[in-house]
Amino acid sequence: MTQRAAIVSALVVLALLVGGRWALGRGPVDTILVEPGPGMPAASASASPDAPPPSPSSTPGHKPPPKSPKPPKGTGPIETRRLTGSKKIALTFGDGPHPVWTPKVLDLLRQTGVKATFCLVGTEVKQYPALVKRIVREGHTLCNHTWHHELDLGTKPEAEIRANLEATNREIRRAVPGAKIKFFRHPGGMWTAAAVKVSRDLGMTALGWDVDPLDWKKPTADAIRTRVINQARPGSIVLLHDGGGDRAATLAACPGIVSELKHKYGIALLR
Repeated sequence: MTQRAAIVSALVVLALLVGGRWALGRGPVDTILVEPGPGMPAASASASPDAPPPSPSSTPGHKPPPKSPKPPKGTGPIETRRLTGSKKIALTFGDGPHPVWTPKVLDLLRQTGVKATFCLVGTEVKQYPALVKRIVREGHTLCNHTWHHELDLGTKPEAEIRANLEATNREIRRAVPGAKIKFFRHPGGMWTAAAVKVSRDLGMTALGWDVDPLDWKKPTADAIRTRVINQARPGSIVLLHDGGGDRAATLAACPGIVSELKHKYGIALLR
């Protein structure tokens, strides 16, 4: 080896040694995060040890699961109406007319200037037609509640459902010729598509509710009032009863219910 070649070899070895020591002594490289602009790919998860893993929706080629469609606003099962459509609340009374409790409920509503919807049972209408006349005369809304409060009516053939509802409507109109019967409420809220279809064919809206104090179980008046006030929200339809048994507790709860709901939301008649 010549002297010149020896010098070149020594310089190469020296460079390798110095470069290796520099590489071994380096600190970690600082990561610079850049917010991606339009058209720029998002930073990968490996760009920073603290970066969260990408969500499935942001992973290329991954389609997020479709969202379940929301039910129409204000509707319940099988498109039954369960809200008023405004801030105001609606009161409904069912299972009447009753010779004792319906007149007292009507007296209270008249004193407080409130209108309500009465869901009438055909057999009760037949016995107390004068009460149906009074309900209509005082400006309340009528609702068909089946002929004899049949909980399983919706499971019957459509022809049987239709015959039941038509018989109830005829009895109501026998008491009040030409009466407008805008709503149908299935006993127990046991809705079926057939019941809703038949009621719609007869020109009635299937009427549900979203506040139920379970007054038919005969809790105390204070319990009924508290449940209604706690469950109520803007647009609620309240389920109460003026028939079907002793409604003393419901009647006693009504002044407080009416007063608080009128003050907080207002009370409107369903149309």
